[in-house]
Amino acid sequence: MATMSTTKRPVAALIALLGAATTALVVVLASGALAEEKLQKLSAGQIRARIAGMELTDEVHWRELYERSGTVTSTSMGRKRTGKWRVEKDQLCIEFENEPPANCYEVWMSGKKVELRRQGLLPLQGVVEQPTGRK
Repeated sequence: MATMSTTKRPVAALIALLGAATTALVVVLASGALAEEKLQKLSAGQIRARIAGMELTDEVHWRELYERSGTVTSTSMGRKRTGKWRVEKDQLCIEFENEPPANCYEVWMSGKKVELRRQGLLPLQGVVEQPTGRK
């Protein structure tokens, strides 16, 4: 009987050690993900530099092409719209044809991730990427 309890102790210790290592790994990965997700509010110049000539998309339902000329083309759930975009008071302002007035958003980014934030509404989340050439 002494052999069985002696054998169980190293196995139990190994299981406890693996559990602690797994927990530590999860904490490290989670803290890295949080650091990566830290969005920063962009200024007017930063908005122009990061948005002009680029496409914002959720990679599934919608995409908006922000041309350097100030034109914006949106495709959302099969519906295509065009309009104008500009930067005003550190906000991205977008006005689609036949849908005035313009809606203005704070732009928050971290890497490719972007959030367009507007008072009283949930943020519009997506990524900024090179235009795909889809029409």
